[in-house]
Amino acid sequence: MQLERVTDQAEGLRRLLVRASTRVITVAAARTGFGATSVVVNLATALARSGKEVLILDESQSHNNVSKMLALKSHHDLLHAVRHGKTMHEIMLHAGSQNIRILPVARAIQALPTLCAQEREQLLESLAEASSEVDIVLVDATTYKEPDISGSLIPNQPLMLVLNSTASAITESYALIKRLAAQDGRQSFGIVVNKACDEKAARLVFGNVAKVARQHLQVCVEYLGYIPFDEKLKRATQLCRPVLDVFPTAQSALAFGELGRNLMLLPAAESEESGGLPHIMQRLIRQVSTLN
Repeated sequence: MQLERVTDQAEGLRRLLVRASTRVITVAAARTGFGATSVVVNLATALARSGKEVLILDESQSHNNVSKMLALKSHHDLLHAVRHGKTMHEIMLHAGSQNIRILPVARAIQALPTLCAQEREQLLESLAEASSEVDIVLVDATTYKEPDISGSLIPNQPLMLVLNSTASAITESYALIKRLAAQDGRQSFGIVVNKACDEKAARLVFGNVAKVARQHLQVCVEYLGYIPFDEKLKRATQLCRPVLDVFPTAQSALAFGELGRNLMLLPAAESEESGGLPHIMQRLIRQVSTLN
């Protein structure tokens, strides 16, 4: 009996230590249409299939946000928890049978400038509760609105930019890198090339962005992977399902699996060792307070 109790205590400590190192990865694009939300949904599925508990923060209120992409109807969101006492059980959405939870945060983020001190504290407590039992938090960020989570990241916090091979995507993505480097002091960016013909084409697109960014901005731009143009991914999106659930052997499904493995190889950021998601939100709150 005593050995069993010690074993239970050791298991509890192990879980506590694992949860304390929750990773927060922000996924962004220069604008809608480049596929960032699709990458978030399918990457979350790939990570869940590898045994990770995943939380998605849905920062978008557009018609093609995470919730709508998965045909999930949200009756409440984080702002309801902050102002009306709704519980995480009432707010959190679940993606099928996978270990994926979705928390709609768009209205709460936009309302930050108007929240009182007590409401801001409640927001932090709610986020701490939401992320307490997950391994990875994926943020589907809106980098073209303020305030936004991407602007609150410390310089070495993982930020993954999604772009495609069009000239406009390359130009706008470079402009976003320039803005984040100038305003927030960010020195490192991960790049995922979406809808590429093959890896050679993807690396060509990446090379063009990286060369200009390194020359003119002195920032580190890292290639994380690519998602091939795939009719099966398009079909899965029409069905409001992740491609890994519908067509697990499709080229795009395999690419998302590879992308998930590449992300897990990235070094941990400071915030993952000192507060995780609530720490990031505290920075955002301080920035909003400064502006006001």
